[in-house]
Amino acid sequence: MVTKLKGIFREILKDVASVASIPIVLVILVVVIAVHYVNPAPPKRIVISTSTAEGGYNYFAERYRKILARDGIMLELRPSAGATENLAQLSDPSSGVDLGFMQDGLAVEADHPNLVSLGSLYYEPVWLFYRNPRELTRLVELKGMRIAAGRPGEGTRSLTLRLLEVSGVTEKNAQVLPLGGDAAAAALVSGEVDAACFIGVAGEPLIRRLLREPGIRLMSFDQAEAYSRRLPFLHHLVLPHGAIDMERNIPDRDTDLVAPTATLVARDTLHPALVYVVLQAATEVHGRPGLFNPEHTFPSDRDTALPLSPDAERYYKSGAPFLHRVLPFWLASLLDRTLVLVVPLIAVLIPVSRIVPALYAWRVRSKVYRWYGELSFLEAQTRDDAGPEARAKYLEKLDWIEGRVNGIRLPLAFAQHRYVLREHIELVRRQLTVPRRPGPGDGTDH
Repeated sequence: MVTKLKGIFREILKDVASVASIPIVLVILVVVIAVHYVNPAPPKRIVISTSTAEGGYNYFAERYRKILARDGIMLELRPSAGATENLAQLSDPSSGVDLGFMQDGLAVEADHPNLVSLGSLYYEPVWLFYRNPRELTRLVELKGMRIAAGRPGEGTRSLTLRLLEVSGVTEKNAQVLPLGGDAAAAALVSGEVDAACFIGVAGEPLIRRLLREPGIRLMSFDQAEAYSRRLPFLHHLVLPHGAIDMERNIPDRDTDLVAPTATLVARDTLHPALVYVVLQAATEVHGRPGLFNPEHTFPSDRDTALPLSPDAERYYKSGAPFLHRVLPFWLASLLDRTLVLVVPLIAVLIPVSRIVPALYAWRVRSKVYRWYGELSFLEAQTRDDAGPEARAKYLEKLDWIEGRVNGIRLPLAFAQHRYVLREHIELVRRQLTVPRRPGPGDGTDH
C-alpha cells in the first residue's frame, strides 16, 4: 500500500512538473527582462563640480550638501574655476563628477550628447561695474578701455566675451584682461581696470560691496531687450531702485540687466532616485521668491539648452513619486526597485494561476481519455466482424485495455474518470458476450 501511494505521489509530481514547466519558463523570462531594467541601488555619494570658495555655485552646493545629508547621501563638493570648467569635468568620464552648475547657453546637446539638464535654478544677472564720470549704458562704449572679463574657465568670461563681441568690442579695440572675482573687484577699485564684469546673484557679498563702493557705477543696459532677442538664453531683468538698500536707495535708479539662468547639469547615467532627491533639495533652496522672481518660479524645466532628463521632466510635471514623498529615501528607493520586479510578476502570475489548474486537470484526464479512442476503435470493429473467433480476440483486447486502465495512477480527485471508463469497457464486453438479435441489415430473410 505504501509503495502504491509513493507511486501515485511520484506520478502527481511528474504531472505538476510537466504542466508547470511552461509557466515557470515564462516567469523566469519576465524576471530576467525586469532585472535588466532594474537600476542598481543608488550610490550614497555624489560629486558636484561647483566654483571657487567665494562663488555662488559653491554656496548653493553647501546648502544642497546639508539637505542631502538628511537622506544619508554624501554630496562631495569639487571646487573649480567656474561653469566652463564644470562643463569640462562633466564631459570627462574619468573625472568622477556627477553634477555641475553652469549657465544656460554655455553648452548644446550636439556637443555634449551624454549630458542632461535637471532644470534652471535662478537668474544670474550680468553685473558690469565701471569707473567713469560719464554714465555708460551700452557695451560699445567700452571700446579703448581695460576690461576685467573673468578668469579662464569661468562662465563669466565666456559670456562676457560673447556680449562684447556682439556689441563690437574685441581685443583689437579694447584690452580684455583675464581677471575675475575678488581680483577683478580689487583692480577696479584701485583703478587698474576701467570696467569689470561679474555674473552672480544680487546677494553675493562682492556684488553688494561694489554697489556701495564710491566712484564705482553699475551699468544699466539700455539694449537689454535687444540682447535677449539676439541671445535667446538671456533674460531682460529690471533691478528696482532701492532694492539692494532702501535706506541708501541703492541702486539710485531702476537698472536694466541681462541674465542667463543657472542650470544644474548631470550625466545621463545619474540614478533616477538621485535625480528626485537632488531636485527636492533644489526646490527647497531655490523655490523662494527673489529680487527678480516670485515664489515657486524655480527650479524650472525652462531655459535649458541641454535636453531635460526624463526623470526631471516627470518631477516637474507631477512632483516626486509618491513613495519618495512619504517614505525615507533609502526605503522609497528599495520599494521602487522591488516594484519593477513584483508588478510584472503579478501581471503574469494572475493569468497563470488560472491556466495552470486547467492544464493540470487536462493532463490528468488525458491519461484516461486516450483509452476512449482505443475503446471506440474496438467497438467499431465488433460491428464489422462479430464471429466467435473475432469476439474472442476482441474480448482479449478489451481485457488488455482494462488492465492498462487499472494501472493508471490518478489523484483521488480524478479517480471517478477511471471508474466511468471501466463502466464503458464493461458495456462493450456485454455487447460482445450477449448475442445480438438479427436486424434488418443483417441479410436475414423473413
